[in-house]
Amino acid sequence: MQMKPLVGVTADKTMSGMHPSHTVGEKYIAAVVDGAQVMAMLLPALGERQAPQDVLAHLDGLVFTGSYSNVEPHRYGGRASTPGTLHDAARDATTLPLMRAAIDAGVPVLAICRGFQEMNVVFGGTLHQSVHAVDGYHDHRENKEDDLDVQYAPSHALQLVQGGLLQKLAGGASEVRVNSLHGQGVERLGDGLTVEARAPDGLIEAISATDARAFTLGVQWHPEWKHASDALSTAIFRAFGAACRDRMRIRTGSAAAASANG
Repeated sequence: MQMKPLVGVTADKTMSGMHPSHTVGEKYIAAVVDGAQVMAMLLPALGERQAPQDVLAHLDGLVFTGSYSNVEPHRYGGRASTPGTLHDAARDATTLPLMRAAIDAGVPVLAICRGFQEMNVVFGGTLHQSVHAVDGYHDHRENKEDDLDVQYAPSHALQLVQGGLLQKLAGGASEVRVNSLHGQGVERLGDGLTVEARAPDGLIEAISATDARAFTLGVQWHPEWKHASDALSTAIFRAFGAACRDRMRIRTGSAAAASANG
């Protein structure tokens, strides 16, 4: 049986009753396993206890998931958060250095929602903590009282940048429709990032790393939700999976060569 690539899926540090726990939504795991056709490994938010180089030595790709928590504003020089804002210091300490190391090492990266915001921070960008409170922008949040199918239904148009990676994945379309479930958004774009798509109000909704050696895409919406029923979501996960297979061939080939020369 042909070996499949191994993809790390980032976890949040949360409380399960009185117990600290590390959790990942099943929708991300299902999209990785079924959409990208790879194996998934959940990555706990261990911060400095887990060196990025040690993690990357075993992986062929990384998915940085969405989350209800916000990136801590001190990570990008932002103002203090509104009281009651959910943060996850352990996740920040894990994902920010890991993403930088992965992109530098040529490991494929797919960053979703919070992961998209992490990518902008990793490249030195800043975030709006409450997009709906900024003049000129729409309210991009979901109604949490709605059924999930309503929350994750297509909410607004997405204008794709001509000739970009995302437009190619969309089969050359100039516009698609996506869901919208986020409060934060890109304020200043990080250096070394390319805009792939914008919402109708001009908010950046997709980015890629300009000089990345492998597939590197960040999206503000949730393509993992019922990925198989959406053409662009299907294309994103297939392209990510193909990049992970390329990475696996490089990783295992190098390992075999090192063993032969040992």
